[in-house]
Amino acid sequence: MTFRPYPGLTIATVIAFVILCVLGTWQLKRLQWKLALIATVERNMAAPPLSLDRALAGGDMEYRRVTLTGRFDHAREAYSFATSSAGEGIYHVLTPFRAEDGRVLLVDRGVVPASRLNPATRAAGNVEGQKRITGVWRVPDPSGAFTPVPDTARRIWYARDVPAIAAASGITLTAPVLLEADAAPNPGGLPLGGQTVVSFRNQHLGYAMTWFGFALCLLGVWLAYHISKGRLAWRSR
Repeated sequence: MTFRPYPGLTIATVIAFVILCVLGTWQLKRLQWKLALIATVERNMAAPPLSLDRALAGGDMEYRRVTLTGRFDHAREAYSFATSSAGEGIYHVLTPFRAEDGRVLLVDRGVVPASRLNPATRAAGNVEGQKRITGVWRVPDPSGAFTPVPDTARRIWYARDVPAIAAASGITLTAPVLLEADAAPNPGGLPLGGQTVVSFRNQHLGYAMTWFGFALCLLGVWLAYHISKGRLAWRSR
């Protein structure tokens, strides 16, 4: 047997092979994390709604449904820009909700098209008086480095940054969370609730197989090259 690999090429190949295997292993770990997340979301969304007291007691509350009774403060509603599946600009209507005991949460009531952003164009949906609502408990991501600056004069935001929105609206929240309203219809049809996203991209297995595939290809190239140069050969007696 002849085994005389080129040292420099072999070291570089080993380093690259290890890196590719590490990336593949990391994607397998991400796959397990994503599967656990999906299972948790499905379990929480299927569970019976909780009271506000129970929700505030802590625990695994993300994607749990919560029911409470109180009044919307429509005069302080704010808007979060988004795009529809068709690529059109839409706005989430974020409205403070004061429970019967005075505690306040920010509720994402749903979406409206840009042409109906002005509350006067959808006055029927801004119902006054006491209302019982059910929504999904969420902790949205704050603004990032590339998030556009909000238009505070028009109360338009480009991320659902709950603490910042509450501060700009002059309200003190009981918890820095967002309650995403369910699909119960509002008078006049707007805002359109039930916007909670419960589907997640899960391509980690494919990514893992890609990295492992690159590693095998790299090993194959190393073997083929050394065989072609006569540096690696098997001789039978």
